Amino acid sequence: MNEILTQIENTGIVPVVVLDDPKDAEPLAEALCSGGLPCAEVTFRTPAAAQSIRIMSEKFPHMLIGAGTVLTTEQVDSAVDAGAKFIVSPGLNPRIVKYCTERNIVITPGCANPSDVEQAIENGLDVVKFFPAEQAGGLAYIKAIAAPYAGIKFMPTGGINPKNVRDYLAYDRILACGGSWMVKGDLIRDGKFDEIRELVKEAVNIVKESRGK
Repeated sequence: MNEILTQIENTGIVPVVVLDDPKDAEPLAEALCSGGLPCAEVTFRTPAAAQSIRIMSEKFPHMLIGAGTVLTTEQVDSAVDAGAKFIVSPGLNPRIVKYCTERNIVITPGCANPSDVEQAIENGLDVVKFFPAEQAGGLAYIKAIAAPYAGIKFMPTGGINPKNVRDYLAYDRILACGGSWMVKGDLIRDGKFDEIRELVKEAVNIVKESRGK
């Protein structure tokens, strides 16, 4: 498996971040790092995404920063140019997947059914996002579609929270979980980075408990 994907697996939980203002990027990155999760998926849901990725990557070069909600090849270029090390998309767009794989850019496209998974395999991928995880059937559904595809691991995102994340992480076909509960938009906007740090510490402990580390 790719080195970056191995890093994500070792992290266990990837904070999924929506930033409205790039000024919040540095204190958020500091809170994530000091809390023990030097990783973030910064989503391209706002115009602040690329600049936020650049700030995080430059100020905290040891962090593993990815770009989420990537819908176009232009966004791929913007994210990678800003310092993103991996790309996440909500669905499987063959054009974007091919664009990334041809350039050796790590991508985990969203998959919600066996046909999606087979397209991912056809493109040489061994890790896919499962989205929206809880709404699409949760862990039971992942276990059902994982059975025929022995070489694939999943990164569920959507509806993941402290109450259900342990069950996901305990399943050996889960690479990591994407979650936003520790980096909620209102906490970021209100500058509650100390609270974010404590929530991140709790998330790190959940990973350790779930995986016996």
